[in-house]
Amino acid sequence: MYAVLETGSKQYRVSAGDQLEIERLAVEAGQPVTFDRVLLVNQDGKITVGTPTVANAVVAADVIEHKRGEKKIAFKMKRRKGYHKTIGHRQELTVIKIKEIRTESSSTSGPTSAAEPSPVADASAPVTN
Repeated sequence: MYAVLETGSKQYRVSAGDQLEIERLAVEAGQPVTFDRVLLVNQDGKITVGTPTVANAVVAADVIEHKRGEKKIAFKMKRRKGYHKTIGHRQELTVIKIKEIRTESSSTSGPTSAAEPSPVADASAPVTN
C-alpha cells in the first residue's frame, strides 16, 4: 500500500515505514503529524485518485528531527566591471517517518452504488409514448 501526498508544494510517494526529508514544519521533534492532502492511494492494486484529494484519506507520521540541507552556491558576476558576488543558501528541512496510511474505503464505495439507478427497475417500467 502506498500513497502520494502533497506538502510544501511538492509531491511524495510514501508507504508505511518510509523516512522523508520535507520542507520545514512547525512541529516539535518527536511529535506526531498528519497529512490530509493525499492525492492518490494504492491499496492492494485498487487505485483511488482524488479530485483533487482523496476523501477520508490521512497519512500519519512522526517528526524525527529538524535539520538544514546542503549549501547551494549562487555566483553572480558582470564581466569587465569588477563585480562578483557569492550567495549561499541552506534549506530548512524536517525529517519524518511514515507510520500508517488510513483510508475509509467503505464510505467512498457506499454513496456511488446508492446513487446509480437499478437497471432492472428501469427495464420493468412501462414505456408510454
